[in-house]
Amino acid sequence: MKQFESFRLDTANECLWHDGSQIDLPPKPFAVLRYLVENPGRLITHDELLEALWPETYVQPQVLRTYMLELRKVLGDDPGQPRFIQTLPKRGYRFVATVAEAANVAVEKRANENPPANGVNPMRRATDRVDAASQPEPAQSHAADTRAVPDTGIPTARIIDRKDELANLASFVDKLTNGERQMIFLTGEAGIGKTVLVDAFCSLAESKLPGSVARGQCVEGFGPKEEYYPIMEALGHLCASSLGERVCRVLAKVAPAWLSALGRNSDSPAPASAPARMPGDLCTALEEIALQTPLVLVLEDLHWADASTLHLISALARRRAKAQLMVLATFNPQHGSAEHPLKALQQDLRMRRLCCEITLQPLERTAVNELLARELKQETLPPGLASFVHRHSEGNPLFIAALLEHLIAEGTLVKTHVDGEPIWRVRGTLDDASTGVPAGLAQMIELEMERLTEREQRLLEAGSLMHVAFPAWAVAAALDADLAETEEACDALARRLHYVQRAGCDELPDGSSSGFYSFSHGLYREVLCRRQSDSRRSRSHKRIAERLGQIFGDRESTVAREMAMHFEAGRHWHQAVTALSMAARHAVARGAGAEASELLAHALTTAENIPPQERKIVVSTLQDELSGLAHPSRNVEMIRQELAGKL
Repeated sequence: MKQFESFRLDTANECLWHDGSQIDLPPKPFAVLRYLVENPGRLITHDELLEALWPETYVQPQVLRTYMLELRKVLGDDPGQPRFIQTLPKRGYRFVATVAEAANVAVEKRANENPPANGVNPMRRATDRVDAASQPEPAQSHAADTRAVPDTGIPTARIIDRKDELANLASFVDKLTNGERQMIFLTGEAGIGKTVLVDAFCSLAESKLPGSVARGQCVEGFGPKEEYYPIMEALGHLCASSLGERVCRVLAKVAPAWLSALGRNSDSPAPASAPARMPGDLCTALEEIALQTPLVLVLEDLHWADASTLHLISALARRRAKAQLMVLATFNPQHGSAEHPLKALQQDLRMRRLCCEITLQPLERTAVNELLARELKQETLPPGLASFVHRHSEGNPLFIAALLEHLIAEGTLVKTHVDGEPIWRVRGTLDDASTGVPAGLAQMIELEMERLTEREQRLLEAGSLMHVAFPAWAVAAALDADLAETEEACDALARRLHYVQRAGCDELPDGSSSGFYSFSHGLYREVLCRRQSDSRRSRSHKRIAERLGQIFGDRESTVAREMAMHFEAGRHWHQAVTALSMAARHAVARGAGAEASELLAHALTTAENIPPQERKIVVSTLQDELSGLAHPSRNVEMIRQELAGKL
């Protein structure tokens, strides 16, 4: 068994262990990881890896990259700053983590069955053993985390793994006292924790500068948007604060139209008609207020802001007058089209160095541990829970909370009592748990889908029929569309949407090329797949399988197994059996008899779905092929005898 950081590669049982939890990998991704781990520190070229794992077989480079994407998700590895797998462009990969020999899997299993409360796992007597499903998974300590966090006395219990970001925001407050105007964009995908961080920051700022924080919330509208809506909300809060009297006095003198719009009286004579609210007047008023007292203006969900609000923010950022003024705006950078005016504003201010940007990233595995321990109100967790939730939520706090509620509602996570103390445990195994998308998340994702055009929705739905990555050629095949136009459309979506990323480009055996893409969140892929009708899914899978065969031409047998997968997913049973039989013959030609017997066994099982009048001939042919194998496995023999009895 090989160990690298908190992972152990169990070559005997072909699985991966992480913090005492078993992670099952499909055979090929496991083989790729094993080869890398067994050759640490050196460059493994694409050709070497393909030759080692697929000898005498043509394999698309995209397949290898797909496995790397899958492994990086399992390992929590960042390709930009790799801890495990380093990509060397156009050359290959290098496993950069330190690899050491570890205890064998039998010890690992015994340790899993008997973890004590302190997180150490020595073997104990059989009389002390408890049901493994009720045993806790130790939450990893953050005691060694020494990042500077402002000591304000303000409780930050809701903050998980955002200490650097909170300290960064606090530093901007300190700069205000020197009269340095600040414009900060806090960005991140939906549910990533922007509002939680803003809440903690506002508490921190209020503790240092009482009455100085004014918040406004942009609202998604389904009709014409009200001008300056978040600005007016923030001004209303400011007028009601401890600084309210002075704020109203300054507004009455410099920007009376704004004070009037708030429904407050000014000492100026009433005009014949309502005066226009001029952005320059409010900028001057805010600057005058901020001359004596630092002022923090917080505007949330700016991607829903009206154009007038964006114009005002632009003016505040560009003015040169000295003021203790800070604008903190949050938004989802992937919301809306590439032509959204907010994106143009952000890019222009960033180019002129008139703003700073803080981007929230998904939570790391240890932070997920901490969040689950807090939500369940117990210091230790059921084995595998944190790994399961991290894998399916991919570190999004909103998704984590929804998955936790889903596991409880489904009865997978249940509360019991041990020695009179309540404790959560997993009933059954997490692998058996329903991993469907929680209803609340499904609705949120559906709303995001509805913002796309019908054509864009169809593109993503077609892509969801593949696995971790989806190539443009498969999307074009599923939709019976032009490849070049499809790839351009997929590129446009990858530039706009946070849950779709371009992952590279491949040269295909027929001489054409195709970009390929990946879903950053598996939950999006699942929703997109499930929203299609059975007939549309069936037709699309068949087109993908047929197009795959056309791409490989006279080498069709090398991808017959993948073709069979699509035929089977589309419930085209006869074509699936034919493709599996072709794959088995290819395995025999390569001398892989065990693989051939398993493929034929799968074909026999699949043949049960063929109508009776055709099934007998198909099964008879498959049995003849099996008889020609030198050493069919025991499992194959059992399947063959069972089906023979049914015939």
